[in-house]
Amino acid sequence: MPANNRIVLSSDHAAIAFRQTLAAHIAALGWEVVDIGPTTPESTHYPIHGRAAAQRVASGDCRFGIILCGTGQGIMMAANKVSGIRCGVCHDTFSARMIRQHNDANMLSLGVRVIGEGLALDVVDAFLNAEFEGGRHGTRVDMIEPQDA
Repeated sequence: MPANNRIVLSSDHAAIAFRQTLAAHIAALGWEVVDIGPTTPESTHYPIHGRAAAQRVASGDCRFGIILCGTGQGIMMAANKVSGIRCGVCHDTFSARMIRQHNDANMLSLGVRVIGEGLALDVVDAFLNAEFEGGRHGTRVDMIEPQDA
């Protein structure tokens, strides 16, 4: 387990139960889960939750983040606006492994209306078990950092 074994989880209102299932699974793997909600089913805005989780990762408080909304797309877009965040939407294990190995992704986004819980657990495992390969991929990751900062 890496030194910083904290993972932040957040979602919009559509994914609360799904997020709680993922949290229990990730905790059972030995990770410390920081679940920042929401906890009530009232309609909420996914950009707020994506940004909040991304800020926890960008600050170094958490090593990884996993965020969820209906498709995974909107919350991922919000997270990627935070400097230092590389978040991808994945609904298969190959993509989840590749965004870690080739893109050094530090956040994973899932769409609860797209993926079932069983596959989502496998996708999370693939993401968490993969390591960044560096080398030529490091050069490319450097190229996707904001250039106007």
